[in-house]
Amino acid sequence: MDRKNHINFWYFLIAFLAIVLLRDLWAQWAGVEPIPYSEFQTLLRDGQIERIAIGAEQITGTLKRPTAAGRSQFVTTRVEPGLAAMLAEHGVEFRGQTESKLFATVLSWVLPALIFVGIWMFAIRRIAEQGGLGGMGGGLMSIGKSKARVYVETDIDVTFADVAGVDEAIEELKEIVEFLKEPDKHGVLGARIPKGVLLVGPPGTGKTLLARAVAGESGVPFFSISGSEFVEMFVGVGAARVRDLFEQARKRAPCIVFIDELDAMGRARGAFSVGGHDEKEQTLNQLLVELDGFDPKVGIVLLAATNRPEILDPALLRAGRFDRQVLVDRPDKKGRVQILKVHMRKVRAASAVELEDVAALTPGFTGADLANLVNEAALIATRRRASEVTMDDFTRAVERIVAGLEKKNRLLNPKERRIVAHHEMGHALVAMALPGADQVHKVSIIPRGIGALGYTIQRPTEDRFLMTRAELETKLAVLLAGRAAEALVFGEISTGAADDVRKATEIARSMVARYGMDEALGNVAYDEEASPYLNLPAGLPQGVPRFGPDTARMIDEAVKRITDQAFARASAVLAANRPLLVEAAERLLVQETLERDGLEALRGRLRPGEAAA
Repeated sequence: MDRKNHINFWYFLIAFLAIVLLRDLWAQWAGVEPIPYSEFQTLLRDGQIERIAIGAEQITGTLKRPTAAGRSQFVTTRVEPGLAAMLAEHGVEFRGQTESKLFATVLSWVLPALIFVGIWMFAIRRIAEQGGLGGMGGGLMSIGKSKARVYVETDIDVTFADVAGVDEAIEELKEIVEFLKEPDKHGVLGARIPKGVLLVGPPGTGKTLLARAVAGESGVPFFSISGSEFVEMFVGVGAARVRDLFEQARKRAPCIVFIDELDAMGRARGAFSVGGHDEKEQTLNQLLVELDGFDPKVGIVLLAATNRPEILDPALLRAGRFDRQVLVDRPDKKGRVQILKVHMRKVRAASAVELEDVAALTPGFTGADLANLVNEAALIATRRRASEVTMDDFTRAVERIVAGLEKKNRLLNPKERRIVAHHEMGHALVAMALPGADQVHKVSIIPRGIGALGYTIQRPTEDRFLMTRAELETKLAVLLAGRAAEALVFGEISTGAADDVRKATEIARSMVARYGMDEALGNVAYDEEASPYLNLPAGLPQGVPRFGPDTARMIDEAVKRITDQAFARASAVLAANRPLLVEAAERLLVQETLERDGLEALRGRLRPGEAAA
């Protein structure tokens, strides 16, 4: 309830109390003359009273003839008869008096009502604060109000200098900044600025940061709201909030309206239908109407962000609405170096720290991941009371993020430690022996995370965007090398390779069903591709399959054939290097960790992978 409605409520309450009091006073005293009890006795003896009504405390009556003031009714308060006779005998004027109970009577009616009104207001406000009936603290009176958080120029100190690794996206958005600063410049040749710009990319790549940087560079008001805040359980509320948001934006133009997680309100109509979707569809329809209705010349630019562009309604993405889509992808190695420089500004790092080496350890990391990495390295250095962050701290931070926290208190029996040591050295030796495999950076048998009893970290020499069939087969051989080492040395396999088998199966199935890399099945895609921005595993169930049972059997056979060949290849490499495998595993049991230098010494003694295979 806003302040205006709050004041009106108290005005109404005061007026109601005043009316109740005046009504009771008028009912008691209008046309009735109060007289002393002694005068009542005199009138009674003189026979001037026509009739009376005797109450517990008062006597009211009617006179035979009106008084000089024109009143014919009177009221008097009763007095004890014995005392009245005594006072009359001495000629004393006397009257009765009772305490007024009017206030207590009114209070007995009003106070319970006030208590119930207070409880009701408190309950409604609590529900509103929890996102129920009224939204964010607005109660029922603000159910259709926008919750946009307005930032002005003094509140936003983010600029393009604070955003790194997405140079192409920044170049696209600089045009928006120029338009907001100099709108007349773009109208000389008849060009118009795009109404909407959609930022698309994986989570953590800096889409929201880019939007705030645009506002900071242009120095205009910044309306920021999440798409989920438009959708409520009441039909029509979201549409009302969309209207209210654009009304606010028109009053503050030129400005930027930023809708984060657009897929929450812009999901394709009629798709993914489970239950009623009237509220979401009305909200989306209202957004489409507003996008058509505002003139871009007034200086309103709509920015939105999503990591699920494949589920957005096509009407949102057509020309004239979200005219431009800007990809904010995971940074490459050069971009990761730039991002690390931004986050290293407040970190005291050792001179030996090379950001190129840190970037090489973090392929696939987003900007948020790199910010977390720098913070984690600083925390590790703080725990050991160091004066600066070293390269070893960054390496440990990468291991902490990728593999999980060290579990030194997870004690393995000697047999399990030997199995883990041979398993991890199997990965390392095959990776070093086969051409095209990523460089092995570290091998350890210290348990980490929830289920990892050991780990082997590989570092790619460069960012890769395409992989050939031979490279995928090499990757499969490295994944299955741990199990191959167990089978070779111990004559049996364990559950330690469960994650390796799962990853290998996903790669092999993608080769067959998505990439068309099996001769028998041909160049046909049998699986629908999952969202490219959410890191979902390939081959997720997509409803009714687009192939019959015979094709499904052929796919399963092809996957098994590819993984069997990879396992045989890894086994051949390890069999040719079995003495080195046993020696390296014994060294790993003693040291628990082998770094780059120790691994390079082993590389020179390996037989070539292809010859071994």
